[in-house]
Order: sequence, then structure tokens, then C-alpha cells
Amino acid sequence: MINIQPYQNPEYFILLIIGLLPIMIGLLYGRRFRTYETLISIAFLVLTFGGVKWHQGIALIGYVIFELLLIAWYFNYRQKHNKSWVFCLAVILAIVPLVIVKLTPLFDFNKESIFGFLGISYLTFKVVGMIMEIRDGMIKEFHPWTTLQFIIFFPTISSGPIDRYRRFKEDYDNIPDREKYVRMLEKAVHYLFLGFMYKFVLAYFFGQYLMPKVDALAIAHGGWSVWVFLHGYVYAMDLFFDFAGYSLFAVATSYVMGIETPMNFNKPWISYNVKDFWNRWHMTLSFWFRDYIYMRLVFFMMKKKWLKSRIAMANIGYLTLFLIMGFWHGETWYYIAYGLFQAIAMIVCDAWQRFKKKHREMIPHNKFTEAFAIFLTFNVMCFSLLIFSGFLNTIFVVH
Repeated sequence: MINIQPYQNPEYFILLIIGLLPIMIGLLYGRRFRTYETLISIAFLVLTFGGVKWHQGIALIGYVIFELLLIAWYFNYRQKHNKSWVFCLAVILAIVPLVIVKLTPLFDFNKESIFGFLGISYLTFKVVGMIMEIRDGMIKEFHPWTTLQFIIFFPTISSGPIDRYRRFKEDYDNIPDREKYVRMLEKAVHYLFLGFMYKFVLAYFFGQYLMPKVDALAIAHGGWSVWVFLHGYVYAMDLFFDFAGYSLFAVATSYVMGIETPMNFNKPWISYNVKDFWNRWHMTLSFWFRDYIYMRLVFFMMKKKWLKSRIAMANIGYLTLFLIMGFWHGETWYYIAYGLFQAIAMIVCDAWQRFKKKHREMIPHNKFTEAFAIFLTFNVMCFSLLIFSGFLNTIFVVH
């Protein structure tokens, strides 16, 4: 059995075009072939998790069955009861597989967990989001088939973007009219070609061509040097173009299937500050963390009156949010340092915005100050991604 990873080689795109063609024809004529869509999804999941990765396929099947049963149980419970401890238990159970996968390498000499598979984090985010919205009463009906389609939606299964159940269900249940669908196809073609340029041209240039040269010079010079800092800029460009390219492919495929999956990036390198950056970078992930962790934690602290200062509560929320994000990426010092750096950057950004609001007459606002803000934000975020890359570990620990 062959194994082809999503959006990595020409064969995948050829199979994708062939597989999506009947779906496209059906939607143009106002029909959604749900059975065929399911079969195509299964086929591409087999391509992704078959062959040498068959064990990941088994893990995916077990994971999906477990999470579906968990969602069904909590939904039925929530119709009559609303105990906080039961809600917390449901969330904990939902993230247990991910926690096991994340912690296994730490305790088992860098071995991968047998429960792991490509995309488990993003599927977990979807499930936890559903449980929280069931708790809030926003999801009023449980449809096992639609929930299954939502969880294993193959265009986004490996790395997102992270969709929300209610938004997905509305698209899945309603077929766009021909005029709207033609516009979706036009966007899909645009995103497809833009994704090719990002992932296979620009990401290749920065990641495969430029980065080895910069890294070699940084290691040769040893310690802090201009080449170490340059690595941060090259890595930032490689990461952005590679991930943004993948996300564009996922969104384009979704559009062809009549699902308007949200975009993941919105020109993050022209952000005016760190907060603006996180509203543009990996948006579905940052919005998920904002809505389901930060906002709920701050609301909980306000409700329990833990602190009188809203500024202090916001700062605690930032520290908690970005440290969780750091640990989610991995249990290494540079991921934790990255999370701490981002939290401090957000706290400083908030403090500066409060200061500007109080002293508007003292602080000029013009094209020069805007350009400087963009320049400063760009450099701050590239330095943070230098930390995130782990290259400092190579320079100062391993080397």
C-alpha cells in the first residue's frame, strides 16, 4: 500500500483533481454527493495513513471512535445537567490522547507514542471546541454523521486550518448556488497557484537553499554572530511560506468541496504590533486559544474575584495562554522560552497601548511611525521565531 502525504508531491495533486472532479460537477448542478464525498475522504485518509504509516491509521480510527462516543455522552448529559466537574472531566478526557502523545517522547527516550498520528492536535482542538460549545448551549443538536465529517475532513486533517463545528455544519448542510460556487472555484484556483508559489518556490528558496548556507556560517563563527540572527529571519520566511502554502492548498480543496474553511494567514509581516500579528498569523489557532483558553480563564478569574485589577488578570491570561502554547509545541526549553517571550511581548504591547491612549497628544501618529511599528514588530517576531526554531540549542548547547 502506498503512502502519500498531503500536498507534498505532484501525485497527490493529480489524485486530488481526479477525486474532486465529480464533487465539483455535482455542486455546479446544485447537488452534494455525500456518499461519494465520504468515499473520497476515506481514500485520501488511506493515502495519508496507509503504507508505512498504517499504525497511525489504526490510531486515528481508535481516536475518532473514542472522541465521537465522548461527544455523544457529554451532549446527552448536558441536555438535563450542567455540573462543572463533569464538563472538566469531558475536556480532560478529550485531551488525554494528545497529552499521552506529547509526553511519551519525554519519558520514553524520544520514542513516538503508539497513539499518535499526523494531525492529532488539530483534531483535538476541534473536539474540545465542540464540548465547550455544547456546555455553552451553542450546539443544540448532535448529528453523529456530520460530527464525523467535521472531525475527519481530509483537506485540513493534518495541519488545519482549525474550523468550528457550527460554521462547518452550515456549509455542509447548505449547497451554495451556482453563482456563489463559481466564485468559490475562482478563489480556489487563485489560492492553489499562490500556494504553489509559497510552498514550492519561496519556501524551497529559504528552507532548502538559503538556510543551510546561513546555518553553516553561524556554526563556523560560533556563539552570537550576525549569522545566528540571520537564521531567525530565514527560518521565519521558510516557516511562513511553507505553512501558509499548505494552508492555501487546504482552503482551496475545501472550497472545491463547497466548504468555506477559514483562512489561516493574513499578511502577518505588515502587523503594527504583536497583538495585531497574532490576529494575522495562524489565525484559526490563535483565535482558538483566545476564545477557549484566554477568554474563559479571564472570565473565570473575574467571576471568582481572584484579583481586583483587570490588567493583572489579562497578564496572567497571557502568561497562561502562551506557556500552554509553548508546551503544546514540545517539552523543550526553547519552546517554553518562546511561549514566555510571546507572553511578555503581549504584556508590553498592552502596556504601550494604554500609555498611548493616555498621552495621545504627546505621541505622533503618521506614516513614519506606522512604518517604524511594522519594522519593530517584524524584528521582534523574527527573533521570537529564532528562539522557536531551536537553533540556539544547536549553537550553545549541542555545538
